[in-house]
Amino acid sequence: MEKFIKRIPKEIKEIDRYQKGKSTAQVKEEYDLEKVVNLASNVNALGPAIQVIDTIQAEAKNVNAYPDSESSALKEGLAAKYDLAAEQVFLGNGSDEIIDLLLTLILEPGTEVIQADPTFVKYELAVKSRRGKSVKVPLTADYKHDLAAMEAQITDQTRAIFICNPNNPTGTMLQAEAIESFLSRIPDDILVIVDQAYQEYITDPEFFSGVDQLAKHSNLVLLRTFSKAYGLAGMRIGYALANSSLVSLLNKIRGPFNINILAQQAALTALESESYLKTCHDLNASQKEALYQKLEKLGLEYIQTESNFMMINLEKSDQEVYQKLLKKGVIISPGSQFGMENWIRVTIGTRADNEFFIRNLKKVLMN
Repeated sequence: MEKFIKRIPKEIKEIDRYQKGKSTAQVKEEYDLEKVVNLASNVNALGPAIQVIDTIQAEAKNVNAYPDSESSALKEGLAAKYDLAAEQVFLGNGSDEIIDLLLTLILEPGTEVIQADPTFVKYELAVKSRRGKSVKVPLTADYKHDLAAMEAQITDQTRAIFICNPNNPTGTMLQAEAIESFLSRIPDDILVIVDQAYQEYITDPEFFSGVDQLAKHSNLVLLRTFSKAYGLAGMRIGYALANSSLVSLLNKIRGPFNINILAQQAALTALESESYLKTCHDLNASQKEALYQKLEKLGLEYIQTESNFMMINLEKSDQEVYQKLLKKGVIISPGSQFGMENWIRVTIGTRADNEFFIRNLKKVLMN
């Protein structure tokens, strides 16, 4: 095995593995707690629609069969939703798989991908695993992507630019005008990948949909997911909207059955549950405002968010507060894991979840 390990490129061996936070079950067992509220994973506080659960239960009897390798019904449903051709829709085992496949297509050792800093950690992991180079550009003073600075980093080695919008972990959003202007200045041999995982939570009417820009920019890729607002994180199903030629190439290198049979049917039902999606959006919007008010009463700085999570400045060790909150049954994300020391990232939950968090945060800060 030692000889085998020596053959592995050093760039791969030097990668720091993604570290997932503690689960609810782990915290309950470790601290002997009955109640634990998980506000670390940015998932839908209400879970999936009841119709989706019914669909999963009904479809369970068919899991002995292979799924439709083309996910045809779901693909056509998404195409109809966005008024696109089905050939412009690509489905992946979560957005993670799509990111991996996109970079497999375009990266060679030493080539570059531009991204914000901080942003979604998956981008850098995917780049490094293909022996590419992540070019990190700090956010602006108001915690948004610095598009001008990102553009200035383009070289003949640049293959893609990631824009996470709304950005994870800051929750900030670039408006449509800014991204459309940026797209017009980027060479068409560089992919512009706009990750819209939290699109359904946006309240700003000037948001960037991007669907109308696909016909104008063949290098534009829109990443979306059923993991967040649709409540299907455990099903692992994401999708890309892109130029049909790019989708065709992605289909050549994906696994033949990458979307399982339950996920296909669950996502299709979720797509048809528009009223439930609105309920989830409205709950998040109202609870976001309620959290703003409570944080202001505590005198804490926060970043206004267009997502279902928010960053809070504690002005003290985020790791220390993280550990103390765990003992009280609250799981959050310490900002230092994103390079934002003294900040924490908190998922916006139900009213009861948020009040439990605020109550225990206040106790921790007072002590």
